[in-house]
Order: sequence, then structure tokens, then C-alpha cells
Amino acid sequence: MNDIKLALLGSEGAGKSAVLVRFLTKRFIGEYASNANSLYHKRFSIDGRQLNLEVFDPCSQSGESRCILEEPVDWADGFVVVYTISDRTSFLNAKNILAQIKESRRETCKGDVPICLVGNKQDLCHSRQVSEEEGRSLAQENKCLFQEVSAAEDYLEISNLFTKLIRHVMEQLKHRGDRRRYSGSKSMAKLINNVFGKRRKSV
Repeated sequence: MNDIKLALLGSEGAGKSAVLVRFLTKRFIGEYASNANSLYHKRFSIDGRQLNLEVFDPCSQSGESRCILEEPVDWADGFVVVYTISDRTSFLNAKNILAQIKESRRETCKGDVPICLVGNKQDLCHSRQVSEEEGRSLAQENKCLFQEVSAAEDYLEISNLFTKLIRHVMEQLKHRGDRRRYSGSKSMAKLINNVFGKRRKSV
């Protein structure tokens, strides 16, 4: 059984928790409290392999919240960074988050950091402030996956992007000699619990 740890990052109102809940449960939740940190746990099967998937969803980050990012960046194997296509500020914040991830992981992660940049609320294209080309260009600059989605309308695209990211994480772990911190994972989970006061959710 492989342990895969993902962190979900993005601005308040970008719909990152809605994207995650859509992936985990196939349901859409329009209004979601973003003032708490949550750790979701799910058994997951991909390419015939059974995984223990944990996704850390911290409360939303502002562009200056470097301290909030430190623990998820150190803990996670991969990242989902969410902005909304109808809010340019959330896109600029996503750009800052990507830079912080790359800066923090430069010394510890050889090769590309597994990241998926997600432009959410594709259903609000009538009020679009960020073009798809801008999102794709930012993803290419940071060597990460990219997908525009609508958490409100489409489960399949969201499922596919998480699957691609998890495959990328599995490849990276294999290339790193699978140096998994089995003993350290429990202490890190305890640390996250103490630091963030997270609530654990199984779905």
C-alpha cells in the first residue's frame, strides 16, 4: 500500500475545497467554510495499485501568507493550486504560491515538483478575467500540469487531473528510491494536527 500526500492551495473563493470534494465524493458543494484546515483520507486505486491518499486542505491563503504554506509544502508529495478564471487576483496569488513551492522545494526535490494548476469556475466564462492561454503559459513556466474545470458541472475532468497528478507523484517517489518516511509520517501528521488544529475527514 502506497501513501500519497497532496496539498490543495489557493485563494479564498477560488473553489479549491469544492474541487476536492467533487473529486472525493462526486458531489458539488457550492458554499464551503474556508476558515478551518482539513485533512481528507481516502483509499484509492490507480493502475491496479492500492493507495492511501491524504489531501491537506488548509484555510485559504492570501498572497503574503508564506508562513501558512510552510507546513503543507514540507509535508506534501504533490500540489493542486487553484484559482478562478473570473478573478485575476486569485490567478496572481496562484502565481505567488507556485513560486513559493518551487523556492521551498528547490533543494529537497530533484526534478520537477508534481503540481497541477487548476483554473476553476469554467462555467463562469461570461465573466472571465484570466484567459486559458495565460493559465497554460503559467503552467508551462513552472513545468506543471494544467486544467480548466468547473467544480459545479464536471466530475470527470477533475477526476482525470487528480489521477494524472497522482501518477506523477508515484513516478517521482520511485525515482527518489521510494524514501518514504513511514515512521516520520505519523509524527508529521501529529505536527500538522498541533500546528493547524486540523479536523480529519474520511470519505
